[in-house]
Amino acid sequence: MTPTQTLYSDGGDRLVVSVLLAAALHALLILGVSFAPREPDSQDKLPTLDITLVTKRDTPPPKEADYLAQVSQDGGGNTTEKIRPQMELAAQPAIAAPPPSPAAGEARRLASSAGQRKVQVADAAKPAPATPVTAAELINRSLELASLDQQLRQSMQAYSQRPRQAFISARTQEFKYASYMNEWVSKVERVGNLNYPDEARRQNITGSLMLQVSINTDGSVRNIRLLRASGYKVLDDAAIRIVQLAAPFAPLPPEISKEADILHITRTWEFLNQQGLSTHR
Repeated sequence: MTPTQTLYSDGGDRLVVSVLLAAALHALLILGVSFAPREPDSQDKLPTLDITLVTKRDTPPPKEADYLAQVSQDGGGNTTEKIRPQMELAAQPAIAAPPPSPAAGEARRLASSAGQRKVQVADAAKPAPATPVTAAELINRSLELASLDQQLRQSMQAYSQRPRQAFISARTQEFKYASYMNEWVSKVERVGNLNYPDEARRQNITGSLMLQVSINTDGSVRNIRLLRASGYKVLDDAAIRIVQLAAPFAPLPPEISKEADILHITRTWEFLNQQGLSTHR
């Protein structure tokens, strides 16, 4: 059979086909089925396939086959050239690149800003070019240094000229200080008992206070400080007056004056009325 032969060779087959087609047309007219053309969708485009119907015949397969297929056939098609059957694919639209996501844009922006910061840090790390110093600036700096040096010398001189001070109390154990303080306490208590405040005796006022007496090297009183008041003004004033009456005290001995120019004696004074004045601690 040549390629130009028809698919159906005998009249019986054509009659059957004609009857089937007529029946299908009558069914469509009776049921009112209509076909509407479907709008092509760019997203639903699928590749098309040309199908050639081949009726299986009881004829033997060709001795010299040109291609391999699902069933054996000898001839078919509409061309005399040997062309491999192939499926024509519809042209697919070019896939557009997806738009950049916000996260990707933010990452690029952060990377760009980080690069700019690195450049700024690198520029800041570069040492600034040294500016030339003029003669006037050198003179001003020299004068400032000279002024600072003079102030430092004056401060050191003032510090070196400050009087040396020593502080003793009832807890002092060194002999040279303890000996002088014992003599000082004896004189203060003797003068205090002779000049005990009459108002305190009449009103039977008793109390204690803490007094610090500063003595110069010649025994004169430099300062009197009331560190803790007794609560009665008559007793506080009496203690200060007793120190003033007892002054001047004995000059500081050489072993003390070699170490101190001012000796601070801190004692607790007790006014006990009938028992008189006592200093301790």
